[in-house]
Amino acid sequence: MWKSPPMSYLVGRLTQLGVIRAQVLTSSYSTAAHAQLYHHTTGKAAVSLEDQHSNQGIRHFPEKNAGGENRNQIGWNVSRKDKVNFLVKTLLDLNDSKEAVYGTLDGWVAWEQDFPIGKLRMALIALEKEQQWHRIIQVIKWMLSKGQGTTMGTYGQLIHALDMDQRPEEAHKFWKKKIGMDLHAVPWQLCKSMMSIYYRNNMLENLIKLFEGLEAFDRKPPQKSIVRKVADAYEILGRLEKKERVLEKYNYLFTEDQSRKKPRKALSKEKKKLG
Repeated sequence: MWKSPPMSYLVGRLTQLGVIRAQVLTSSYSTAAHAQLYHHTTGKAAVSLEDQHSNQGIRHFPEKNAGGENRNQIGWNVSRKDKVNFLVKTLLDLNDSKEAVYGTLDGWVAWEQDFPIGKLRMALIALEKEQQWHRIIQVIKWMLSKGQGTTMGTYGQLIHALDMDQRPEEAHKFWKKKIGMDLHAVPWQLCKSMMSIYYRNNMLENLIKLFEGLEAFDRKPPQKSIVRKVADAYEILGRLEKKERVLEKYNYLFTEDQSRKKPRKALSKEKKKLG
């Protein structure tokens, strides 16, 4: 179960001070976290946090993030239906600071019982429509730092955002660290995206290494565009024999492509005649 960072911070801080002890009950996003303070010598109850802040909608001591917002209550009074739009708007309004973005995201999930991976993916899609590649990178890296979103889909989204943000070297480093060591299981679409990054940025040795690594697992390219990029890379690097080998080995992709076009045209003509 996802545990909100602010609540654990509060309990830990109170314990360290040795002045008070906190009793915390948690349930869901809409259920307040109840904490009552006791005097450390008399044991008599002091002011209840819930009573003290109920009118303001504050559940526990707020902390300021780099953006100047109360980290522990960002969007707490926004309806579930509007939470994604609220987050997107908040992220777009922030200054370009990792601390500000991470603090905002921490505050946004603070009252969630479970990590809201679905809402975050919706927010990422909205940011893609706005072409906010740098912000997408920050959000995904924050997710990964929490141990969340560790899927090929998320990795592919990060690779694409890094590419669009003109950061091919960083995309390459992430590929090697998180994806490239498991080539027998990486989807071809993701491999194709990485090859395209290598091709456009003249990182041809990396392109060939990736392709040959896939071949080592007897994985055959599904599209002729991949073979063309590899053949071009071999030619530019002066490895003409390997270029001829790869074109000959996967020649069926080109011949099959041509043979498939004719029946479709013929079928279309037949349909017109029948019509």
